[in-house]
Amino acid sequence: MNIDIKNSIIKKSIAVLNAGGTILYPTDTVWGIGCDATNAEAIAKVYEIKKRSTKKPLILLMHNKDLLNNYINSVPKIVNQIINKSSRPTTIIYNNPINLPKTLIYQDTIAIRIIKKSNLNELLNSFKKPITSTSANISGNKTPDKLDNIDDTIKNSVDYIIPEAFVKNDAYNKASKLIKIIGKSRIEIIRN
Repeated sequence: MNIDIKNSIIKKSIAVLNAGGTILYPTDTVWGIGCDATNAEAIAKVYEIKKRSTKKPLILLMHNKDLLNNYINSVPKIVNQIINKSSRPTTIIYNNPINLPKTLIYQDTIAIRIIKKSNLNELLNSFKKPITSTSANISGNKTPDKLDNIDDTIKNSVDYIIPEAFVKNDAYNKASKLIKIIGKSRIEIIRN
């Protein structure tokens, strides 16, 4: 992707996120609906667009594992090992989240995925805060693998659609591995 186009997409995305808007974007896994993860009103919009129960949590995407300390009370040491050794996108469920709206926290846990080197990582790095992510489908419907398969209701409800080419070569095209941290050193694989 042309660097000027990429930078323009990042700039527009950040403007929308900072204004409390929602984005439809290709992640490192599947298409997602996202917003500023620190903005409770924007989070409510994501739930409304997706028609999702607020009892079903969203995940957060971050560009760097160093940011975890801003949102997790105590990051277990095993996390570095999991992130560094993972060959595919891996979402980790952490205990004791902090500095986040209550609507994101489920049973005192939060799910976070660190995005590795990609255009999406650059967007997250430029935004300086985590963004939410949930698959870009109406709750209960099939997860779309490309923009053309996303329900028009969703496309018409978000404030900005990031072009598919933004992460075309970085996408895994299926849901991430999901791991829950238990205590300080045990893990439970929720989804492989």
